[in-house]
Amino acid sequence: MNKKNLLARKSNKDQELKKLAILSDRDLFLNLRTSLQGLSEEDAQSRLEEYGPNEVSAQKPTPGILLLLQAFNDPFVYVLALLALVSLLTNDLEAALVMVIMILASVVITFIQEYRSQKASIALKEMIENTAAVTRNGETKEIPMDEVVPGDILTLATGDMIPADAVLIWTKDLFVNQSSLTGESMPVEKFIAKDQQLTEELTALDLTNLVFMGTDVLSGQGKAIILKTGQKTFFGDIAKNATSKRGKTTFDIGLSKVSKLLLQMVMVLFPLVFLLNGLTKGDWSSAFFFAIAVAVGLTPEMLPMIVSSNLAKGALTLSKHKVIVKELASIQNLGSMDVLCTDKTGTITEDRVVLVQHLDPLGNENEQVLNLAFMNSAYQTGWKNLMDIAVINYFETQNRHLPYQKVQKIDEIPFDFSRRRLTVVMKTDEHQLMITKGAVEEMAAVCKYVEVNGEISELTPKIRQQLQAVNEKMNRQGMRVITVAVRRDAHDDAIYSTEDEQDMVLVGFMGFLDPAKASAKPAIRSLHQHGVVVKVLTGDNAIVAQKVCQDVGIPAENYLLGNQVDALSDEELYQAAETTNLFAKLNPMQKARIIESLQSKGHTVGFMGDGINDAPALRKADVGISVDTAADITKDASSIILLEKSLGVLENGVLEGRRVFSNMMKYIKITISSNFGNVFSILVASAFLPFLPMLSIQLLLQNLIYDIAQLTIPWDNVDEEELQMPTKWETKGLLKFTICIGPISSIFDIVTFLVMWFTFGANTVAAQNLFQTGWFMIGLTTQTLVVLMVRTKKIPFIQSRPAPQVLISLLLAVAVGGLVVLTPIADQFDFVHLPSEYWLWYILIVVAYMIATQFGKMIYIKIAKEWI
Repeated sequence: MNKKNLLARKSNKDQELKKLAILSDRDLFLNLRTSLQGLSEEDAQSRLEEYGPNEVSAQKPTPGILLLLQAFNDPFVYVLALLALVSLLTNDLEAALVMVIMILASVVITFIQEYRSQKASIALKEMIENTAAVTRNGETKEIPMDEVVPGDILTLATGDMIPADAVLIWTKDLFVNQSSLTGESMPVEKFIAKDQQLTEELTALDLTNLVFMGTDVLSGQGKAIILKTGQKTFFGDIAKNATSKRGKTTFDIGLSKVSKLLLQMVMVLFPLVFLLNGLTKGDWSSAFFFAIAVAVGLTPEMLPMIVSSNLAKGALTLSKHKVIVKELASIQNLGSMDVLCTDKTGTITEDRVVLVQHLDPLGNENEQVLNLAFMNSAYQTGWKNLMDIAVINYFETQNRHLPYQKVQKIDEIPFDFSRRRLTVVMKTDEHQLMITKGAVEEMAAVCKYVEVNGEISELTPKIRQQLQAVNEKMNRQGMRVITVAVRRDAHDDAIYSTEDEQDMVLVGFMGFLDPAKASAKPAIRSLHQHGVVVKVLTGDNAIVAQKVCQDVGIPAENYLLGNQVDALSDEELYQAAETTNLFAKLNPMQKARIIESLQSKGHTVGFMGDGINDAPALRKADVGISVDTAADITKDASSIILLEKSLGVLENGVLEGRRVFSNMMKYIKITISSNFGNVFSILVASAFLPFLPMLSIQLLLQNLIYDIAQLTIPWDNVDEEELQMPTKWETKGLLKFTICIGPISSIFDIVTFLVMWFTFGANTVAAQNLFQTGWFMIGLTTQTLVVLMVRTKKIPFIQSRPAPQVLISLLLAVAVGGLVVLTPIADQFDFVHLPSEYWLWYILIVVAYMIATQFGKMIYIKIAKEWI
């Protein structure tokens, strides 16, 4: 669709939504053939068939044909395709056929892996499917978001993702985040306003009674009628831009660097081989085809498949360990993560908050504090947090009863992250009670009086010091403290607002205990041992968080508060973040800023959280980690979902990420060093031999057999030492490794040349086929079996064993090469019979090469002090 048509379509959609927004509720119900009781199940099913699932294009599975086409979209495939085309145009049909086979093998296997990965991903996502509260047949229930249809009655609460474009019919202090559509970071208040004046300048996004797919509820409640679903929503038109995608991660950048390095080698060595052979042999045509074959040999056409296989295998392995991977690349990012920032509640604590104390301002147990807190928690209609549930459970299990004959809810001011408090207004036998509970500091700002033993007095500086002493004592005992306050008969109206939250009477404190998990300390110790620094980023009180950190083994002698973070420059914050492991009293944007500061200095940062306020940090992190019980918007912002809220489960993910990285690097290391050595050998041979050291078709066949043998690498075993520290993509180290290890194969190639030249007399153009056949077998065998040496920094088989499937595939590759040379197939590739004495030299050279590679590897590790 061209830009003009797209703008026209958006304009029509905008006008249609604006017209629906000004209809009365009665006209809306008639227009959409629905009612407050919602649709019947039969009508909903019929509409689902009519309008289709509530999905946008960015969410729908990629069709198989597109996955197949995407598998062709790789720089290495382009190189091979270009070389195949040149070979075809110059009538080198055999070479063109082999290159086409290579392309198809790489593409088909990549397609199969991507297709399987997509199917597995869809199956896993169904386990964490987002839902919406919809009324049908008069009953409100949670249904999958993709089953929402026009005409459904939607109930919204704090933390909900809005599943479709809808018009509001009732609200209560409803604030929505529309940043995914408008880019505005500030929340937008939504309310009923049927008398809005529609102008051309005013868009549907500006209307206060419309809410849209892709946005989320920050606070408050509401009811709405679904107007548009799926691709017909605003979000559907701009889905690819609206879905806030993670920027390039360390995985993306590293893979791009490696691909660039390999392509640069192709571009440099192709003309060099061509010119050298053309000048020394005088046969420019053969030199050209040989240079093409060398370029193919340098092209790691299996890299996309190896990467896809590793990531897909890692995702499936992690799913068995209660870790669901939404973004495949995040597996490797888990492995390279060197800083884990985590929320406190539920990750390092039990996530089962228990009410242990309800005290008056002087620290004495008080029943009125409990009664008021219970009414606030029980009668609020927003998202009940763990402390609300703890208050209700305590009150009910203790068989308590409110000291009133009549209790009626009048109004409510929902919780939000700027006020950090929640108000419920109740009418009792004698008074209209405005009951507010919230964070100690924020409540102190709205309290003017204090009540002790039934007497109300003004909050003096002396009394404030006493209150602070009680609060600090509770904090030191590891308790999370909230303040309870009341304002009696504030006014006669039944509608309250945040302006009424003032001149309140502080009646006491509630003390909650969320003990540290028994599993947290060993998990954190293990993460530290594996090179991952754990930092706590919490909105909670610093003293409570500090005690929990000490209980689980996180050094937290120093900490930074949110207001201190704001006062620091970016450079100052980075310096502080490096040495500080506890950040307390943070708001959502401060968490995200700390993560960004750590990333700017080269750290790979993970963030683990499950609260609505964690969403910005989850999206900013290289790896966003949440749990399946988190709020919808939180899960959507995450790349990893844990089915068990435990750092121990996360540790499995970190180790699997490192296994994935290690096996990917094995292929890259082995391929680039082996290919570099081969090309160096070819350059030496080209300079001195009167014929080509190997025909282009023979070189292509050798590469094909070798590449297919690498397909089992994703299933290889990984040494425990490789899992000890975070893994990083370092192309400088890769180049150094290639230059040091690659020439070892060249030395033994030259030995092979000398043996074939002097021992077997393959030193004339007439005997070139014998020379080529002899080098083909030794070259294939050494290139294939060196995998066993380079796959580990240890001594192969003695200290580190390959996976059975890897060993079998390598031996089969050598066997296939032998069959080609020793059977009638040999004639098709211009191979000839090898003397029986050759095979003794064959064994000696291969064994000597393996031993030399092992010694070369040990010397490299000693000098470079690294093993990629």
